[in-house]
Amino acid sequence: MKKSFPYSIWNIEMETMDREVRKSLQTYRLKELVWYLYDNVKFYKDKFNEKGIHPNEVRDIEDIENLPFTNKTDLRDNYPFGLFAVPMEEIVRIHASSGTTGKPTVVGYTQSDIELWAEVMARSLVASGATKNSIVQNAYGYGLFTGGLGVHYGAERIGATVIPISGGNTARQILILEDFGPDIITCTPSYSLYLAEEIEKKNIKMQNLKLKYGIFGAEPWSEAMRNEIEKRLGIKAINIYGLSEIIGPGVANECLEQAGLHIYDDHFYPEIIDPATGKKVKDGEIGELVITTLTKKGIPLLRYRTRDLTRIISEPCKCGRTHPRIDRIMGRTDDMLIIRGVNVFPSQIEEVLVQIEEVAPHYQLIVDREHNLDVLTVMVEVDEKVFSDEIKKLEMIERKIENEIESMLGISVRVKLVEPRTIERSEGKAKRIIDNRKI
Repeated sequence: MKKSFPYSIWNIEMETMDREVRKSLQTYRLKELVWYLYDNVKFYKDKFNEKGIHPNEVRDIEDIENLPFTNKTDLRDNYPFGLFAVPMEEIVRIHASSGTTGKPTVVGYTQSDIELWAEVMARSLVASGATKNSIVQNAYGYGLFTGGLGVHYGAERIGATVIPISGGNTARQILILEDFGPDIITCTPSYSLYLAEEIEKKNIKMQNLKLKYGIFGAEPWSEAMRNEIEKRLGIKAINIYGLSEIIGPGVANECLEQAGLHIYDDHFYPEIIDPATGKKVKDGEIGELVITTLTKKGIPLLRYRTRDLTRIISEPCKCGRTHPRIDRIMGRTDDMLIIRGVNVFPSQIEEVLVQIEEVAPHYQLIVDREHNLDVLTVMVEVDEKVFSDEIKKLEMIERKIENEIESMLGISVRVKLVEPRTIERSEGKAKRIIDNRKI
């Protein structure tokens, strides 16, 4: 008897596979991967030899914990093609991440890798509410950034119509939303709020648009920000996760239950480790996400340390998919601010700000060191409705935000309200942190 599911699922065989069966598949694929790396990538062969590990010793998926990690610095140290496992004539695509320091990290795709990418993005789009009848306004950037093309190929794989508008050009984005009637938009969450702001300025009624779903990623965002997006755009906001080193977008994606991101562990095996010790944390605990690409051919990575902090959700999802889920990313170990001994993530500040009616959801965190003490200033735009209020009321709003943040984080901060539209808008990832300390 054919099993029914409450939502559409792209690949029922793989996405609803019995977990014990999938574990056997993961073991098979890990053993193949280890031999593949040993035979084709000198970097990994040297790593195995250094640790005294031979591929024959990997007999079960659990043995992955004995294998070496891969770090972003390893990709940079082997720039540009030193970690490729195939000759260049087998590479059909190159992407590179927009690194903030030094040279970018370069990734190469074989034809089978492109097919894999299209497959996992098809799963992600269908999980987000897309069908072959959907029109997808793809406002992720095209080019060396992996976002745009990943969504594009996934949408074409399911038979949807793609509008490859790319990032930016907000006036044209709004024109397309009005005239072409897309039911799905894909972009960063911060840009979706910027779009909402511009749409409101033009007095366009959200109910006149055909948007139903938004697929947002490429930067951490909070549950409170999701609520704000859904309220302002009148859509269901779905969280997508990926990184160029692994495949691009499509590593994990929420379903319409919005209860964690299904990570496609038949291709991307997840672990959660303590970032300080490298040891596996207990089930359900927050730690650093580590991913092994079980099936990639161009530049497969073993135990890649993403620096993203999350936890595994093991309980079955109501949608019927059996992949484990990861919780939304709460921040990155290298984006984490330590203020007077307290770990602070932008998403925690955002949780407070989006609940304060008098301010807009645009902010920056500025860190200075005064008299050998760290000082965190939260610069946030005041809402236009209260901008003209008397100074005394604005000071009360500042105190209110300071008290809310101190209540949540246990540290005092300074809050500075600024005029509407004075914090620089981003058409990609929002720049949230300015750290002026000399650490």
